[in-house]
Amino acid sequence: MGFALHSSAFEDGAPIPRAYCHDRGDMSPPLSWDGVPDQAVELVLLVDDPDAPVRGSYVHWVMFGLDPTRRGLAKGEIPPEASSGVNGFGTAGYLGPAPPHGDRAHRYVFRLLAVDHVIRLGALPSYADVAAATDGHVLAEARLIGTYQR
Repeated sequence: MGFALHSSAFEDGAPIPRAYCHDRGDMSPPLSWDGVPDQAVELVLLVDDPDAPVRGSYVHWVMFGLDPTRRGLAKGEIPPEASSGVNGFGTAGYLGPAPPHGDRAHRYVFRLLAVDHVIRLGALPSYADVAAATDGHVLAEARLIGTYQR
């Protein structure tokens, strides 16, 4: 069995329910995973919108330091062992989907990385900082893509 990421709120490639969008208060969806490699020291969760009308992609969630024995996150859960990075609003935590009105559906890519070392970064690192800290240390990656359109 491979490393896999799931949500009870939406299937891979399907729309993310409105309950988890920015307009409804930025409540993160429930997530679960399986197949974490035995050698994993921590897990990293990165969420972005590559369809946003900005250069690169728009960051919706950066979390690292997740316990590799953990098998998921409940709706809105912020695990005590984890550290947060900065989202597109310049704050910590989950930022729900909020594509511009009239845009086609945007994709929201949830990436869960199993890494072989502890990531040590300052307060509120960026998505790029966390991704760079994992470079060369990713044992496995699981992805889940949801869509959202206003």
